[in-house]
Amino acid sequence: MNDSGSPTLEQVAALAGVSRATVSRVVNGSPKVLPHTVAAVERAIGQLGYVPNRAARALVTRRTDSVAIVVPEPDSRVFSDPFFAGILRGVSHTLAPTSSQLVLLIEPAEGDDQRLLRYLRGGHVDGAIIVSHHGRDNVLQELAQLPLPIVFSARPLGVDVPVASVDVDNVEGARKAVEYLLSIGRRRIGTIAGPLDMTAGLDRLTGYQDVAREAGMTEAVAFGDFTPDGGEQAALRLFDEFPDLDGLFVANDLMATTALRVLSQRGRKVPADVAVVGFDDSVMATTTTPKLTTVRQPIEKLGARLAEILLAKIAGAELTSPEVYPTELIVRDSA
Repeated sequence: MNDSGSPTLEQVAALAGVSRATVSRVVNGSPKVLPHTVAAVERAIGQLGYVPNRAARALVTRRTDSVAIVVPEPDSRVFSDPFFAGILRGVSHTLAPTSSQLVLLIEPAEGDDQRLLRYLRGGHVDGAIIVSHHGRDNVLQELAQLPLPIVFSARPLGVDVPVASVDVDNVEGARKAVEYLLSIGRRRIGTIAGPLDMTAGLDRLTGYQDVAREAGMTEAVAFGDFTPDGGEQAALRLFDEFPDLDGLFVANDLMATTALRVLSQRGRKVPADVAVVGFDDSVMATTTTPKLTTVRQPIEKLGARLAEILLAKIAGAELTSPEVYPTELIVRDSA
């Protein structure tokens, strides 16, 4: 034991019958140690309860065993939107068997993107996952060019260098929603779109517009910000301007829940008067009245894949291609 009473590297080496250098290589994950030697060292570590000194280890390996998940959104949204909970579950599940710890970085103070960039450049983490990013200023371009493994939760807008990203086919998901509304006889279909500085907002609006154009349908659009309040205000504007809508596609479930409330307050029955389709298939979709027809995206799977790609990049893999997953329409009572 050392002065603090904790087992030392030397004691692990003595119990395992190997050199101190061999124990160090095992602790640092070196592939240059025979499997039976690794097993002996791990048994000794378990018996003694040895805990590696992470600071000293970082000096040798230049690894911090920490990864960041960066969410440029207010904390009120991060902790209330089921999308972020699903991403975090997927990331955490993938990191659990590894030694990597997760650091959550949410929206910096207004205009303080440089503080975030300094942190990521400062050697505090081995890599970062960027979630729910907005195409503002030049920060996405700077993030993409950091000398650090980075993966984005969707293709970053305005970035002109190849980057790794994971997302669903938002255009096709929106098309499925609007085509379904047409298939059940709806002819005046509006949409509550997300912000156009986000990939999901832009692509889901594009899907709606593509189908509207093909069907010869007049577009009816109001913009929200993916929050309940934003959805409510957008629904009020939309039905003030287009009171005869009989179908509604909403770009996420959170906004769809408040759109349902606005329709109820106006005496419009769902789905008899207006059929409503959301996007996400979050937990909220089964708690609304009526239950929400929605486009399912595999949120936890996306989070897990983000973490898998990041770990591969940290290990040296050159991954710079987007991965896009299909969506599925889940039909419930609202349509």
